[in-house]
Amino acid sequence: MSLVYPQAIKWLVDTIVTDGDASVLNYAAMALVVMFIVQAVFGAIRAWLFTVASERVVARLRNRLFMSILGQEIGFFDMSRTGELTNRLASDTTVLQNTVTVNVSMALRYIVGAVGGTIMLLWMSPRLTVVAIAVVPIIAVSAAVYGRWLRSLSRKVQDALALSTSIAEEAISGVRTVRAFAREEAEGERYAAAVETSYQLAARRALAMGIFQSVLGFAGFSTIALVVWWGGSLVIEDRMSVGDLTAFLIYTGLIAVSLGALSGLYSDFMRAIGASQRVFELMDRNSDLETESGEILQSVSGDVVLSDVHFAYPTRTDAPVLQGLDLTLGAGEVVALVGPSGSGKSTVAALLSRFYDPNSGVISIDGRDLTSLNPKSLRHHVGVVSQEPILFAASIAENIRYGKPDATQDEVRAAALAANAIDFVDGFPEGFDTLVGERGVRLSGGQKQRIAIARAVLKDPAILVLDEATSALDSESEHLVQEALDRLMEGRTTLVIAHRLSTVRDADRVVVLADGKVAEQGTHDALIDADGLYKKLVERQFGAA
Repeated sequence: MSLVYPQAIKWLVDTIVTDGDASVLNYAAMALVVMFIVQAVFGAIRAWLFTVASERVVARLRNRLFMSILGQEIGFFDMSRTGELTNRLASDTTVLQNTVTVNVSMALRYIVGAVGGTIMLLWMSPRLTVVAIAVVPIIAVSAAVYGRWLRSLSRKVQDALALSTSIAEEAISGVRTVRAFAREEAEGERYAAAVETSYQLAARRALAMGIFQSVLGFAGFSTIALVVWWGGSLVIEDRMSVGDLTAFLIYTGLIAVSLGALSGLYSDFMRAIGASQRVFELMDRNSDLETESGEILQSVSGDVVLSDVHFAYPTRTDAPVLQGLDLTLGAGEVVALVGPSGSGKSTVAALLSRFYDPNSGVISIDGRDLTSLNPKSLRHHVGVVSQEPILFAASIAENIRYGKPDATQDEVRAAALAANAIDFVDGFPEGFDTLVGERGVRLSGGQKQRIAIARAVLKDPAILVLDEATSALDSESEHLVQEALDRLMEGRTTLVIAHRLSTVRDADRVVVLADGKVAEQGTHDALIDADGLYKKLVERQFGAA
């Protein structure tokens, strides 16, 4: 419709100049109004359809990006910062949302306007059209060079924003530590420095965009001035009618507006490409640890064997943690794993859950190599209770159900009873519907630990890993938690990682790690009598006490 109305105006002008008939003027004006109404209706439909479609695209993009991030191996998260990843989900996808919501629609409209207008100009006056579009090749070349530079700069801006978001996320999530050390100003300065870096980059980008768009605007309006001069000469020479010149100028203006808008959209698209590179890198990244394939475990008795296992964390490949570890856990056996800090105790727990695969050697459950098993299926049979359990900002019942979402309220209550949690849960006004806050901040350490144990009870795993599960608790809380753990360990293959003597002395077997290997193993009493590393660790603990 934008390409039609200049012809109507041409007819209108020529008719007025030639005939001076008012009835024709009225008819032409009404025709223009009808034309603009039709254009407005279809413009509204276009805006609605494109907006809905592009919002759907961005929603899918965010979902796929989030699932791609969740599907990465644990080593990926060791190397990535949480704030940077959340920035990809929030800031980068917002840039893309703005692009695909409005800009695609506008780009198509302005491309049609520029191409259609050029065709109409060629039809009306080829020679004058050459003058009108002479500046286009210059604009195209400069836009290509500028766009390449802008895309690189936009990526740097998004990276700087991701860094500032990461710093903010760390400070906010660790606000108690920040407050305890009175480091508010220091964290503020660190965040301000990151924001200043992104600001300086964005300012450079804004300056370049302003210069580029002003140069294009000058070129476009200069072209219109040239067309007015030359077209006016043709009218004076009676080689073109006033209506033709009027329509030609409107088409030229339409093309100029379209090219100017496209230049602005081009900048937005380059920004979006710069932002999207990180997004699509994450979406296209394949996890180093396959999570979907492998044998599905139907049932597990709990025989665990680690044979000549060597392992170093992906972030510290030059610092091996396990160096030829051989360890066996019989079905239903309780094995305590002790040793100096850094000897590899927590690493063994991580390998059993297959958060990582060993660099060499074999870990097997019931004779099946862990690398041949489906990781999700494996983790259904392995329960973990860690030193600092992570609870989600939901109700107590939802946190207990996390490993078994379809559990009934009676099952949840039974699990809480087994975990010695029922008394304090019933003491809350809202009971199991009590919200625990982010990371369980509204509960005490002992309460969080018992909720985590109830979660493990409900999951009912065949293999249980207790990673320093009572080390951060006071004596009363430790007693209640230990009672719950004793009930939880019954009939399960259990690996207990602990420093406290009270949590390991009743184990069926104590395994002492040193330098990534088994230094000695046996019962508590036998190891004390052996007068080795275990006895030194015990004496050191009592000496400290």
